[in-house]
Amino acid sequence: MGKCDATTQIMIYSIAMNSSMKQKIDINDLRIEKGGDPDIYRQALSTAQTSSTSCVSYIDEVLSLDTQRRSTLTNLEGLRSKLSTLQKTVIAPKKKANEDVSAEIVQLKDWKVEISTLSNELKGIEQKRDELLGKINDILANINMDDLKKNGSGDSGVNTPTKETSESASTTTSSTSSSLPILSPEKIKSIPPERILNLNVGVLGHVDTGKTSLVKTLSSVLSTAALDKSKQSRARGITLDLGFSAFLLPLPEHLRNADMATSSDTSANRSSNAKKNGNKNSNVTSTSQDENVKLQQKYDLLQVTLVDCPGHASLIRTIIGGAQIIDMVLLVVDATKGMQTQTAECLVIAEMTTRNLIVVLNKIDMFPEHEREERLDIAKKKIRAALRGTKFEDAQMVGISACVGGEKVAAVGGITGSEGESTNSTEIAGTNNIHGLLNILQAQMRPPNRDSKPSPDRFHFAVDHCFPIKGQGTVLTGTCLSGSVQPNDMVEFPTLATQKKVKGVQMFRRKANMVQQGDRAGICVSNFDAKLMERGVIASPGTVKLIRGAIAVVRKVRFFKGNLNSGAKFHISVGHTTVMATVSFWGAREIAKQVNGEDDKKRESTGSQAFGKSSLGGSADLAGLPRLKFDWNDDFLHQDNYLDVLPASDNNSGEWNESTSGQRKDNSQLPPLHWARIEFLTPVYCPMDSLVIGSRLDSEVNANACRLAFSGRLVERYDAKSDHGRLKSYTKKEKVGAVSRLGDPYKRADDDKVVRYEVFGTDLFKKETDMTQFVGLLLETDRGDVGSIQSSFGTSGKFRVNFPGGTDVREGDPLYLRFKRYTNDPKKAIHQDGSLPPARTGSRIDPPVKKKKGKGNKNNNNTTTNQNGGVSSPVRSTDTSTISDKFNKDTFGEIVKMKEGDGTSITAIVSGLFSMEDDISKYKGRIVVSTTAQNEEGIVDGSFGKMGKCKVLFKDGLSADVGSQVKMLGVS
Repeated sequence: MGKCDATTQIMIYSIAMNSSMKQKIDINDLRIEKGGDPDIYRQALSTAQTSSTSCVSYIDEVLSLDTQRRSTLTNLEGLRSKLSTLQKTVIAPKKKANEDVSAEIVQLKDWKVEISTLSNELKGIEQKRDELLGKINDILANINMDDLKKNGSGDSGVNTPTKETSESASTTTSSTSSSLPILSPEKIKSIPPERILNLNVGVLGHVDTGKTSLVKTLSSVLSTAALDKSKQSRARGITLDLGFSAFLLPLPEHLRNADMATSSDTSANRSSNAKKNGNKNSNVTSTSQDENVKLQQKYDLLQVTLVDCPGHASLIRTIIGGAQIIDMVLLVVDATKGMQTQTAECLVIAEMTTRNLIVVLNKIDMFPEHEREERLDIAKKKIRAALRGTKFEDAQMVGISACVGGEKVAAVGGITGSEGESTNSTEIAGTNNIHGLLNILQAQMRPPNRDSKPSPDRFHFAVDHCFPIKGQGTVLTGTCLSGSVQPNDMVEFPTLATQKKVKGVQMFRRKANMVQQGDRAGICVSNFDAKLMERGVIASPGTVKLIRGAIAVVRKVRFFKGNLNSGAKFHISVGHTTVMATVSFWGAREIAKQVNGEDDKKRESTGSQAFGKSSLGGSADLAGLPRLKFDWNDDFLHQDNYLDVLPASDNNSGEWNESTSGQRKDNSQLPPLHWARIEFLTPVYCPMDSLVIGSRLDSEVNANACRLAFSGRLVERYDAKSDHGRLKSYTKKEKVGAVSRLGDPYKRADDDKVVRYEVFGTDLFKKETDMTQFVGLLLETDRGDVGSIQSSFGTSGKFRVNFPGGTDVREGDPLYLRFKRYTNDPKKAIHQDGSLPPARTGSRIDPPVKKKKGKGNKNNNNTTTNQNGGVSSPVRSTDTSTISDKFNKDTFGEIVKMKEGDGTSITAIVSGLFSMEDDISKYKGRIVVSTTAQNEEGIVDGSFGKMGKCKVLFKDGLSADVGSQVKMLGVS
């Protein structure tokens, strides 16, 4: 046997690594439902096949015969049951009743003939199956594993196909025909699992796009939950649960020399802190640089773990759980159908959970060969248009066929004469351009984000499958989210409140001394019932707490068309757990100020190490959620629901600065960040800083709408009983009163302006209101002057207001009482944020001296005594000798309203001529002239209301408008 091609080489080292392969098998060793693994024996037989005989087909024929046997046996047992029922329930009772049973006897004879035929058929099928099993066992008995490894490795550890071999791959449509370097089995076995870098690649897409076929084509190492092994998956022909498999490669050159991304956020934060604090934190920065070690110093080999996610709409919970443990995504799209509903949802999930995505256009073999390139280009343009506006708009695309002729053949029925038939082609038989995909995959790989020094005190492990092994214990398979674990360490099952000791760990059937962040592994524990856990989290004791609620910083998914109303129920996914929760939203304005740098002191400066990394690709950093600290002492304006757009008055900057979110700087297209209170209806176990995804999974499955509503980062624990009153959410209130009276005038010293330091107001409070509780509250005027309530004034609800800086309000002007009330305050107390301005002094303006009243008579000074001792009538108010000196000069006022009278007469309502204290009736008949038209004269016709307004009658009409100035002539 000469050197093997790439595909055969992968099979060889997969066999060599698997110590469970037998050299004599029975049918149960090929039955997946019985724990068998037919792929191992397919791969083994492919290395022993001759040019004339396809040994691989023996396995498929055996499984096909076994399926026929079981189907025939089922039919046979069904007929026997019918025959027995007919005899017992029909024929026997009729014979006892002496009834005719001739028809039943005929039916009975026909069934007996069918039973005989099926029995013979069953024997023939079993005989053929056993003969093929004998052939397989003969071939396996002659296989020498040492020679197999030797022939597979060749003279060197790496086998690169020749140019002639590459050119013979006629099935590929890619211009890139280079294949991947393949490692020898001996070299793989010599590398400890701890020196293998694991990269988790999620395979997402709509149902029936060929995801599992692609995974099967790429995989060389299978887990216990790979390739739809469950009975339900095979019965329905679709993926129902997460599947895990892997293939190994040499560490790519661009990764070999790259720095491991231990914690980019932490490094950035430390660097900025060092700049702010000078030399004080210089040692921290140097420590961060030391932690950025080269990947080749820690790892010798790259293992790509493929996470095969379901595509059906009803399994979105499983898709979300799988997507939160990945480093990059292969988004599989049916090239003949383009973007579909679940494709779009998977794209949204990928935006939240990863920074790297490759679009795989599958089933290009469905295009006619002469139109393939053109049709593929059209499909790529449509996908590119759908990606526009996402962070993957420049994503790489590649067209492939994971299984030429249909994915069901490879995904469920096995490899039908495919892998291993041709040892001269670099392309896997039955596929199209797989190596083009692998080349792009290698080129797009980035250094994964891993803890530089995994700590056993911060171990978090997401369990996705759990099963017992007789004599060993219970195996928990999953992905290490953070920290590390070793044999003999204690781990806690938070949901079960129990702890167990780790007996051993394996990574794809190889024993390991330690599992650390990013590794796909199996952990064996003893004395644990596998039925108690299907999915969940195990962790270092005491590190994962039960939480009934949390405060999170969230952002709406911009493709979600519905409203996010406070108090509504959503499905909240945290890792593999999805529960219902009541969610309330608030704080959009305050977060906008905080993120834009108006409150930098509250931005979290400790970086990711403050919480410990709790996820891989599904981190809140990649979802565009900054690290913010929630302050219980902050005030937040009450919101009834999520604000899709901030009001212009609340967001004047026009540009968001979310450097910590990993998103583009211009976030104007993204919905604003909000605080959210999440109250879980079922408590969950998860660490703070975890990514949460809110969905409306109760929406119509077939509706063409996104069900993913928002993503969030858990920031603070919340307990409804103890923390409800701590949230300081408030509503704004405003009451409006009026100036009823002005105090003494003063000339302000700094600007010589005439102002009042004291005014009297009304219409804010009722007569029976206790004014003492409002003393000290701030009032504002239209001009922006601020004063405080000093006391009540009289008994009719009026009040006295002091303005330290003075005010130039006039009688009748509004006074505003603006305040806020906290929604959680049972006392409904009034709170104000403003303060009084500094005092501005002034000198009082003394009014003109009034004439003193006479002392000779107790009666009114306007009365006189006649000769007969009687009291004469009072002097008319128009007598100029009795009018106050106040009106000896012209007085100006303003028309506030006009009423039409009889004929041409018009009555104007004028303010400003008199004050509230003046007796307007004394000035009835005084001449008033319009300043806009000097020929239009009127006379004072009486008072109007109690605010100093008067009526002026213009008998010949008035051409002036409301707001015009009038003048009351003085007495000469």
